[in-house]
Amino acid sequence: MTYPRISFATAAGSPFGGAGAPGHGRDNEDWVGALPHAVVVLDGAGVPPGMDTGCTHGAAWYAAELGRRLLDRIGAHREIPLPDALAEAIAGLAADHGLSCDVGHPGTPSATVAAVRFREREADWLVLSDATVLLDDGHRVEAVCDRRNSAVSPELSESNRRHVPGEPAHEEALRHSIAVVREQRNRPGGFWIASADPAAAHHAYTGSRPRAGLRRVALLTDGVTRLVDMFGVAGWTDLLGRAERAGPGALLDEVRAWELRDPRAARWPRIKVHDDATAALCLP
Repeated sequence: MTYPRISFATAAGSPFGGAGAPGHGRDNEDWVGALPHAVVVLDGAGVPPGMDTGCTHGAAWYAAELGRRLLDRIGAHREIPLPDALAEAIAGLAADHGLSCDVGHPGTPSATVAAVRFREREADWLVLSDATVLLDDGHRVEAVCDRRNSAVSPELSESNRRHVPGEPAHEEALRHSIAVVREQRNRPGGFWIASADPAAAHHAYTGSRPRAGLRRVALLTDGVTRLVDMFGVAGWTDLLGRAERAGPGALLDEVRAWELRDPRAARWPRIKVHDDATAALCLP
């Protein structure tokens, strides 16, 4: 089997004031890892400090642990369906950290997931929640993203327009919105995300493409897709081209530059002025 060329970059928003305030330190809640034939990207769903999750760990820990377990299963079972691999990883992690934490708590840590695996003739992909996979066949770029979570808390968007990230009023509104979102998590009519219920894995968007028809594949967290769906300064083909020419880290640099043009999130309302950002590029 011929392996793809895989490169990636990740950076926390915290060096730039991750929660909106300069110097507000925070772990990178994104995680990326790769095998010779696969790459996985996760984005942990963080909460404001002090908000109860029933867990002694946190979103960064959860994303890293789940990512490693998912890669282990993909590596050990070359033909396993990706939803099955993710379900096994979720179940195993819930069983292990459920010994010390309340994994039945509505705020137990969770993460978005994007995964791509290359087999001899096909490439398989999985997207759960708002990570994005880009598939370029040389003629068009297909962007796969699960946006079901964006419809469950419309007041969050209104809060972003009315309050500056990091200020007390924004933090209070964010806590309320998160409580509303938790009620819709991993249930019909709501949205699906990796957490403690392995059944969520089977609600992921999945598919396969012939490898021979693929030119480039990318996996992006929403901290990077801001360039397209928030700032509107690039298209999907542009992002792939920049990542191929200058490396995935160039996309992160560009995101930071645009975020710094709007340090109070006034022109582009958003939960965090600077979000964690991760990009992985695969050349099949």
